[in-house]
Amino acid sequence: MRKEEQTEFEKKVLDQFMSGKNLFGKDRAFAPMLKNVIEKALDAEMEGHLDDSERSVGNKRNGKGKKTIKSGFGTFDIETPQDRQSSFEPELVKKRQTILADNLSDKIIGLYGLGMSYRDISSHIKEMYDTDISHTVLSQITDKIIPDVKAWQNRPLEPMYCIVWLDAMHYKVKVEGKIEHKALYNILGINKEGYKEILGMYISESEGANFWLQVNRGLKDILIACTDNLRGLTDAILSVFPKAQVQLCIVHQIRNSLKYVASKDQKEFMRDLKLVYRATSKEVAEDGLLGLEEKWGGKYPVVIESWQRNWEQLSQYFQYTEPIRKIIYTTNAVEGFHRQVRKVTKTKGAFTNDMALLKLVYLATKNIEKKWTSPLHNWSLSVQQLYIKFGERIPLELNANSFGASPKGIESTDRV
Repeated sequence: MRKEEQTEFEKKVLDQFMSGKNLFGKDRAFAPMLKNVIEKALDAEMEGHLDDSERSVGNKRNGKGKKTIKSGFGTFDIETPQDRQSSFEPELVKKRQTILADNLSDKIIGLYGLGMSYRDISSHIKEMYDTDISHTVLSQITDKIIPDVKAWQNRPLEPMYCIVWLDAMHYKVKVEGKIEHKALYNILGINKEGYKEILGMYISESEGANFWLQVNRGLKDILIACTDNLRGLTDAILSVFPKAQVQLCIVHQIRNSLKYVASKDQKEFMRDLKLVYRATSKEVAEDGLLGLEEKWGGKYPVVIESWQRNWEQLSQYFQYTEPIRKIIYTTNAVEGFHRQVRKVTKTKGAFTNDMALLKLVYLATKNIEKKWTSPLHNWSLSVQQLYIKFGERIPLELNANSFGASPKGIESTDRV
């Protein structure tokens, strides 16, 4: 390189560097160098391919083709060597490969998992890497996680979970050109160490309980299942886990009750209802329920009948002390998970198919689970109460890790 050319090259590098431009993209300073390195590497691969055995059958070089590749360093054109018999399979830039590096694919999948649309992702990649990527290519890249989604859906579960919560989210999905409303059921579990885990997600055409029959995968026992009052769900749970204790969500029950109470009566009705669900014991709660019937049964018989019909499963939490009551009397735990998922999915009008929905919720779930690094608050006390209640159904190992953390000053290998 002549001195004048070197000076011009250095000026170009400095100008582009100071302006924050990608030095490797098309028409950028380092693009010819990167192009030269890639093409030399491909030529070396071709030379290795055309060994004596290939040449003995008449194979040899057959000119070069052109390819535009996209990478985290921008978009640029390269020349690719070809052989007469088309048996050359390059490793550096494979045939039909348009994305050069997996790290760019990972960035795209990461942005998609944060809820960004294909249009926004395309604009972001263009701005950051000076690379144009079509919506079709973006879809192909995000489709790479489909095997991960399926593997995750079919992964083995632990044999026992202390508590599980079930609740549904509702989305619009395109089916044969029409928009359908579908329920996405998420199951959140707490293992014996007190850590949260999403056990599965299932799409249903409507709110039905049949999906529950798919929840097995090595799971043999559930101590407490907390659900809304979905028709048939309790029977479905007990058909698979007959020893499970089912606690219906008090909050769902209250919401459903208020739908049938006149607005002018709701404040007073709720004051009386609190004597039921906030009672100190089941006996006190049942006295409150009798009082509720005497006062409101004539005016709101449907509401009172609903509490009476479901009372056995609404009142399971009275068997426990306050810390466990707060955990199981409502499905707030899984609803909190849903609020985080909706931050990601709220920008989507309708998903193109079921897998498009599952892909995004799966990625959101993996991001959310990264924050679940500690057991539930005071789990060491809660799990001992559960052990007193359920005995050997909780296979506790009595060491420091049994309760989610090592006590201060005690190594994790020390036995309690």
